[in-house]
Amino acid sequence: MPPDPFKNLDPAQTVKVLPRHLAGPGPASPRTAWPFLSDKDWSLHQPEEGTAYANSPCLRLWTSFEPQPDNPRKGTWTIAANRVPFGPVAWRITLDASTPVELLHDLHTELLDLYREDQSRDLDWLHKNEIAPHEAYAPLFARGWSHQVKTDGTQTFLAPDGLGGLRHRYASAGSDGPTWTAWGGYPSEPRWQARFSFGTPTPLVAAFTVSLISTEPVHRTVKDVPFHTRHHLYVAAPVPAKQTTGSLPVAPPPTSPGLGRSL
Repeated sequence: MPPDPFKNLDPAQTVKVLPRHLAGPGPASPRTAWPFLSDKDWSLHQPEEGTAYANSPCLRLWTSFEPQPDNPRKGTWTIAANRVPFGPVAWRITLDASTPVELLHDLHTELLDLYREDQSRDLDWLHKNEIAPHEAYAPLFARGWSHQVKTDGTQTFLAPDGLGGLRHRYASAGSDGPTWTAWGGYPSEPRWQARFSFGTPTPLVAAFTVSLISTEPVHRTVKDVPFHTRHHLYVAAPVPAKQTTGSLPVAPPPTSPGLGRSL
């Protein structure tokens, strides 16, 4: 087993780490996850305690955060779309609050971008899923993720360390189960999961997977890094010598420019 790169660091020390799927949730709150807090057209409800939620001006799109401090997953984030205001849900995304906040932020940023495109160009990206599924998982191959296809209608992609994954139910049309499921941690006991229902726009799944494999390090305090997988993490920035008695593994620099949405 690789050594614990945080063993000799102060628990309050801030570090930059990779990969993202093992970094822990970070400061997960609507303030850090929602890019539309300053958008005057969105309706926002952010109480000191309890569920926070936001609605688009057209009332067909909403997102919420239900904190559960005593739950190991810390609560649930939900994004959903209705074809008409207050009508039946067309698609839904649910994510554990233990999901790295950077993934949540990038997902919500794509959501806002799609909404603005729909409004400005009279499109309907949020309800017409015309982008091929491979746009969501193709970026994984560039980062060395493995691929396995099963005859039960699913294909699974695993991170090189085996501690992160994405499952796609390509034969799940009309199914009540999630079409896409992502996770971080040991497959038998993941630290977090994200589920995308049938009908979820492919660009939203793609934004999530691109963020998942990003080579841009994330900031965490040592005490917030999950203990049972921290020996698989890399410290991606030099740490002052006085805070450690040995050398730390340093993540290699990105080998290619950061991936962005190009659908």
